[in-house]
Amino acid sequence: MKFKRIFGLVMDSVGTGAAPDAAKYDDEGSDTLGHVGQHFAGKLALPNLAKIGLSNLRDTPIEGVPVADDPHAYYGKMREVSAGKDSMDGHWEMMGLPVRKALSTFPNGFPADIIDKLEKFSGRKVIGNRPESGTKIIAELGEQQMAKGDLIVYTSGDSVLQIAAHEDVIPLDELYKICEYARSLVNGPEYLVGRIIARPYVGPDAQHFTRTANRRDFTLEPTDETDLDRLQKAGVHVVAVGKTNDIFSGHGIDEGYHNESNMDGMDHVDHVMAEDFTGFCFINLVDFDAMYGHRRNPEGFGQALMDFDKRLGTVLDNMHDDDLLMITADHGNDPTFKGSDHTREQVPLLVYSPSFKQGGSLGVRSPFADFGATVLDNFGVAGNDEGHSFLADLK
Repeated sequence: MKFKRIFGLVMDSVGTGAAPDAAKYDDEGSDTLGHVGQHFAGKLALPNLAKIGLSNLRDTPIEGVPVADDPHAYYGKMREVSAGKDSMDGHWEMMGLPVRKALSTFPNGFPADIIDKLEKFSGRKVIGNRPESGTKIIAELGEQQMAKGDLIVYTSGDSVLQIAAHEDVIPLDELYKICEYARSLVNGPEYLVGRIIARPYVGPDAQHFTRTANRRDFTLEPTDETDLDRLQKAGVHVVAVGKTNDIFSGHGIDEGYHNESNMDGMDHVDHVMAEDFTGFCFINLVDFDAMYGHRRNPEGFGQALMDFDKRLGTVLDNMHDDDLLMITADHGNDPTFKGSDHTREQVPLLVYSPSFKQGGSLGVRSPFADFGATVLDNFGVAGNDEGHSFLADLK
């Protein structure tokens, strides 16, 4: 065992340029980090990410984020092989389970049989039923939902079924129960959907609706064993922070923390770092995606990056010599791009330990499973040959 604790931190949706197969997803030209940097015109201040190589891993530096002369960290990119660009695909692939068969998507809304069953089970009318931005459809239909007690059902370019309801009209327990039922309808074989997402919101009217932190993801059960299962079976302690627990339906996880926000998530990271354990902490920070990427808000996205960077400084200061930090993302969500969906991008890979004597490039790693393979390698746990460890490259 080279490192006692490994912290794997996923900056949800923080891509770093279009993937080679971006045209297949109509995402040519997307570049989350590059375009956010351009939006800030050199004023994107990310000193901690910069010093561990965030601009070093790119062909062209991010505006305002200098290339580090001597990063004493390892940097590179990861390239996805899964047949999708959703959080589930990205996280599963990181943990040795690429999604090779495309899941069901619904560009024309959900079929009548699914909607009819939802209405019958819930006793409520379904409205919406189309691909749409969550904030837009809630602003449009939220007042009707409040007045009549309907369910706002919508999707996106990903394999998701989302149900929005005002917390004062449909209690959270009821909304979650409806989402659990929806989950049972799309587990195959006819429809196979990656995630059912409960999207509660509050506010008095369309001008003041806001989605709350009581979002919950009901993810497809992992279709096979993941690296989290392998670690747990080997007695390695596994901690999940953020929506990671939902993405894996709790499988392979010993201890979980729900995030109210990115900053709440970083509070949980600080808490876990203060604990004495041997194992892997898998973290997801979703605000980049949910609050700013889908809403096509580059200003908010960049500010969230700068807020995270400040908290990253504390993490770096608190790391022990036998700690390893690996920062990456699960997909892109370019806030300057067309539409409101995720973007098919390569993702950053930043790897740091205070014990490093040097740094350097890890190149382009594919599949994402190299990430999990490295964790397994560190703890001496056998994998499934989906990825290749880069542990030996870390000096």
